Amino acid sequence: MSGTIQATDFADLSAYAALPRLGSLALSPDGTRLVTVVAELTPDGKAWQGALWEVDPAGVRPARRLTRAAKGESNPVFTPDGSLLFLSARPDQAAKPDEGKKKDRTALWVLPPVGEARELCRPTRGVERVAVARDAGTLLLTAGAHPTAEFGEADEALRKAREDAGVTAILYESYPTRYWDVDLGPTYPRLLTGSFDPDAERLDATGLVDLTPEAATRLDDPAVISPDGRWVVHTERVDVSAAYGPRVRLRVAAADGSSSRVLADAEGHSFTQVAFLPDSSGVIAIRSFDSTPSLPWRNALVRISLDGAITELAPDFAEEAEHPVVSPDGAAVYFTSSYRGHQPIWRLDLASGELIKLTATGAYTDVQVGRDHVYALRNAVDQPAQPVRLALAEPDQEAVALPAPGVVESLPGTLTEIETVVADGRTVRAWLVLPTGCSADQPAPLLLWVHGGPVMSWSGWSWRWNPWLMAARGYAVLMPDPALSTGYGPEFIREGWGSWGAKPYTDLMAITDVAVRRDDIDDSRTAAMGGSFGGYMANWIATRTDRFKAIVTHASLWHLDAFTGTTDDSYYWIREMGDPLRQREQLSANSPHLGVADIKTPMLVIHGDKDYRVPISEGQRLYFDLVRHGVPAKFLYFPTENHWILTPGNAKVWYETIYAFLAEHVLGEPWQRPDLV
Repeated sequence: MSGTIQATDFADLSAYAALPRLGSLALSPDGTRLVTVVAELTPDGKAWQGALWEVDPAGVRPARRLTRAAKGESNPVFTPDGSLLFLSARPDQAAKPDEGKKKDRTALWVLPPVGEARELCRPTRGVERVAVARDAGTLLLTAGAHPTAEFGEADEALRKAREDAGVTAILYESYPTRYWDVDLGPTYPRLLTGSFDPDAERLDATGLVDLTPEAATRLDDPAVISPDGRWVVHTERVDVSAAYGPRVRLRVAAADGSSSRVLADAEGHSFTQVAFLPDSSGVIAIRSFDSTPSLPWRNALVRISLDGAITELAPDFAEEAEHPVVSPDGAAVYFTSSYRGHQPIWRLDLASGELIKLTATGAYTDVQVGRDHVYALRNAVDQPAQPVRLALAEPDQEAVALPAPGVVESLPGTLTEIETVVADGRTVRAWLVLPTGCSADQPAPLLLWVHGGPVMSWSGWSWRWNPWLMAARGYAVLMPDPALSTGYGPEFIREGWGSWGAKPYTDLMAITDVAVRRDDIDDSRTAAMGGSFGGYMANWIATRTDRFKAIVTHASLWHLDAFTGTTDDSYYWIREMGDPLRQREQLSANSPHLGVADIKTPMLVIHGDKDYRVPISEGQRLYFDLVRHGVPAKFLYFPTENHWILTPGNAKVWYETIYAFLAEHVLGEPWQRPDLV
């Protein structure tokens, strides 16, 4: 594995695919060990797989690899004694020969401080997630089971009976039925607790306590277990209205299974992203206002005691708080949010209410708070995720990078920012990637990239939508945050809420105007591109202007009425765009399919068949509408991919097809069909 990233890696898609990709971070209870997951290509080049790597929190020693298995590892978490738990489908070398049929199920493994990793348990349907009580060491596992069967042998028997009978049917009695790229059911997640004995060879699965024996829906968030091991808090959907769907409340269950009750429930709001206080007396959570066609959702940071009392924290915070983490002494809450093209860490002092922005630049995830430092993965538009160290309470600091694979040494261009003031007085800003060598004498063609979401922003690195790959081919890439983007206050989101075709579009055109006025940009060679909501905007742009030479639209919304009823979470979109039976006018005003006759720009349509968020019917209808109206169009179809293109071979074809399409229509080169499609 290459330790650093060079500009030349972006000129070769095979070299790019082989770059290390970091995700997840775990800190040992004593703060002396830090573990991350580094994904790399499998030997056959057909997938990425993760391995556990140890990073020196002091930043002195180089990172070292801890695990190596054909199936990869994920979800590292430390136990109080310093053992490292993780999940993997690797085969158990100690298993009996007749247990080989279970080899592909994800198992719970432990890597002790000294010695080799061993398998702890491999349930019927595998383990989906593991958490550990920080002080007590009690385990909290998430594993699937059929809603009519007890976890364990009864569920295994039912699974085998379905298989033997050739039954794949699923009977739904609740909504939703799908999520992103998976069909929900016939199994649903169970929450199971058990004791971890570091000296025991295996975890006795028959001794696990099932806290959710009648589970028949997905969890909206991972469950959490209290440091003392006594309590588990998890989400639960509550049906509210046939028109606007359920809200999400919190339940607290005794870890021994003796009791379960509602902890937090508020009309018009949902609760997610829970973190326990270190004394186990309550939790910190995100309370979200459930959106309506006239008002967007809004996050608030709250403290909830185990008796159900709710206190809002930082009520004047203008952005959308996410992913709270409590310090080990309980004095402060750390959380993240979008903010002006970055995703900083914030620190809230629980005694004084003082709120500081801990970080100056970058986007932070996987925040881990130790007794002396904060650790996280930091990424940016010009740097993939890297482990970093921060002081506990120093405002606007630059993080200290810790040695790990994947450091950028050079890029095929430079990163800058541009902005403009639009008609209503808002400032719209954007990242602008400029390719090496572009100048007034050699201006670069421009590619407008519109982010998805729609309520998000361009604030960090993307392996899937990477502007440096385009820069390596001579394109400048404009990455704007139009109305609906996060990090600019609630009014900025509200300006585009329920009216995607209005200010989001005019914002994009205004910032594009600023970009093309630069003397190092060639305004005669421009294209637009986006995925998901960005794909919707690409379609909308095509119906409203012919200023671009080509448009690429990935996993895009085309017919809003059809989309809102077939997506995997219809209620969310109805809450914004309106009930099709009541707000048809609003849907029609924003649905690009009604403007197909006005499209003149050549379009490349891309869609995956397993995309349940934006169903494949959207891409099929879009392509057919373009063909029947005589628009020059191509359709890149992925039968096995979902909302994202996740396998290396298909990701390579994705970029190769876009390169060829833009080269033909923007650069004026002959069409060159990629070799493998």
